Amino acid sequence: MTAPASERDPKRARRVTAALVLAAASLALDLGTKAWVWDKLRGQPAETVIDGVLYLEFSFNTGSAFGLFGGQDFARPFFIVVTLVTVAYMALLLRKLPTDRLYGHLAIGLVIGGALGNLHDRLIRALEIGGELRHGVVDWILVYYLPGRPWPNFNIADAALVAGVGLLLPYLLLHAEPRPAPKAES
Repeated sequence: MTAPASERDPKRARRVTAALVLAAASLALDLGTKAWVWDKLRGQPAETVIDGVLYLEFSFNTGSAFGLFGGQDFARPFFIVVTLVTVAYMALLLRKLPTDRLYGHLAIGLVIGGALGNLHDRLIRALEIGGELRHGVVDWILVYYLPGRPWPNFNIADAALVAGVGLLLPYLLLHAEPRPAPKAES
């Protein structure tokens, strides 16, 4: 029997461990802050952190980014499936990524942690909206990018996802191993 790849390659084991620790940390921070927001801010007015710029405001998003597909019956099962596929692909990518640059592994850790944070909410969190029980994601960070112009509420999971994708895309574009051209059939 052969040893797992992580035992044969200590550098890979360290990279994968770093990614999983970052995924767990971002997930824990996301779930902890959402639990606090659920208990303390739900039904309350926004709390000012920096007047005109940053607020803590409970928002319940039954859709996806920017509230897209909110209230649509297909949204919850669709995003659950998309999240599970994403996490599975990230886990596969984590095992295959070259080990020469740590930031690719950390990017995957952020994507996994963020995806699992919002998946948790889609599976667990529900509110009665319009006489109907709806599942959704707790968003709570409200930022005004210009006076009177708020960015849609978001959460730690969203920030982890954006940061992870923001690191992963350039990593893949700059450091992907070239594929050989397909051979022509004769």
